[in-house]
Amino acid sequence: MRHLTILVDMDDTIENLAEAWVAYLNARHQTSTNLSDITDWDISKAFPTLTKEQVYAPLFEDVFWSWVKPMEGASEALQKLIADGHTVLIVTTSNYQTLAAKMEQVLFHYFPFLTWNDVIITAHKQLIKGDVLIDDGIHNLEGGDYFKILMTAPHNRCYDADKNRMYRVTSWSETYSVIQALACADSISKWQDDPAAFAEEVLHIQLKPYQRLALMLKGGRNRIENHSLFNRLSQV
Repeated sequence: MRHLTILVDMDDTIENLAEAWVAYLNARHQTSTNLSDITDWDISKAFPTLTKEQVYAPLFEDVFWSWVKPMEGASEALQKLIADGHTVLIVTTSNYQTLAAKMEQVLFHYFPFLTWNDVIITAHKQLIKGDVLIDDGIHNLEGGDYFKILMTAPHNRCYDADKNRMYRVTSWSETYSVIQALACADSISKWQDDPAAFAEEVLHIQLKPYQRLALMLKGGRNRIENHSLFNRLSQV
């Protein structure tokens, strides 16, 4: 198994920022916005009766960060990845004014096995060297020289991850399985260069000849296919 450098976002990747944010604003302003109403990276669009200043104010209040909780399975998955020999780095775009409360009340509280030595603060994640980035922000994945895992969130659910060479996941158990597969492959490029071979050799799906040809031809050999496609093909 290869040991990977795994870059991991914070907000809406290992913790539920959007869910907490919506609940906090609803409680403060008696609004009735649902998490499903968020369809854009700019959450203020889901609160048309509030000003942007009102919407973003909670991020600068220490008490707000106590509302933010870890994603189900995130802590366990990160600990298993570290135990597997991988390097896990938290890469987050955080305002310096919110950083202390966010780190102490969320990251180091719910992920006590991580320290400041495992944290990178940057607005330019594409400049960070790693094998994998797990992130809900499409703009952080685009253009990066790493395998791109898109964590599903309300604002990105309509985005075509397959078309844009990203691998969409919906849970941390799924994320862990994907990284296990990547680590066991000869190289990450096998996903890109020959998805059919990867399906058979790593995911242990037996493809019929026409299915193998379809995978090779679909978007060219350099296309990254979604795991669900392999699952569908295996049932044909």
